[in-house]
Amino acid sequence: MNRMMKLTTALVIAFMAVIAASVSAQEDAEQIMKKSHLAYYYAGDDGVAEVDMRIVDKKGKERIRSFAMLRLDLEEGGNQKYYTYFKKPSDVARMTFMVHKNSGGNDLRWIYVPAVDLVKPISADDKNSSFVGSDFSYEDVSGRHWSEDTHAVVADSTWDGAAVYVIESRPKAPYGGFALKRSYVNKQTLLPHRELYFNDKGDLIKVMTAEEIKDVDGIMTIVHRTMEDVKKERVTHVIFSNIRYNVGIEDNLFTERFLKNPPMQYVR
Repeated sequence: MNRMMKLTTALVIAFMAVIAASVSAQEDAEQIMKKSHLAYYYAGDDGVAEVDMRIVDKKGKERIRSFAMLRLDLEEGGNQKYYTYFKKPSDVARMTFMVHKNSGGNDLRWIYVPAVDLVKPISADDKNSSFVGSDFSYEDVSGRHWSEDTHAVVADSTWDGAAVYVIESRPKAPYGGFALKRSYVNKQTLLPHRELYFNDKGDLIKVMTAEEIKDVDGIMTIVHRTMEDVKKERVTHVIFSNIRYNVGIEDNLFTERFLKNPPMQYVR
């Protein structure tokens, strides 16, 4: 009887150790994804950049978008504000797009269409819609909060010569963007080198690749990224230039007033 109790106790301890290790691994994966999110979307306290976007279809035909983007962090890993001013081509010139990112709930998004002098709110349900006809969604632009998914490190690997964590993320609640995301996160910079998105059938639906990473004012920055739509056989290139961090962007720029009257000191 004593021997049986000892055996049972040993099995319970072993089982609890496995559970504890599993929980610890999940916590470690979540911390990695949190740090990756901060490195990717919260570099500096604010940022300004010029952006060139090229949308290339399967026949090689290109569409071009050029715009300026502003970002202000209200709290590290928390609420942010984004402002985008389109310059080219003529059909989107002077159009503006603004996001008030709410880490505890739905983001608020607006578009100003100068042709009809209309400010239009964008429904929170539209976050997976295409951003100005590209292969990036609205949520890809401002980022999906790491706490919305469960994460697990599934491998250590290398990508483009760098050591990476391979992390799989699954939405905690029903979500239309993906059923599974596999991220290749650089162990040193914590930036994602590659992200693979799968639907609930296990089909690969899109792929994000960091094509070029540079040191900008001491901050490692993805300056060229692509998003491939696997089914459409289409890819969008986003190239950042004239990047500046910590420039002192004012909070009051992220209002409807400046949607119609852009802050030219930043978007010229």
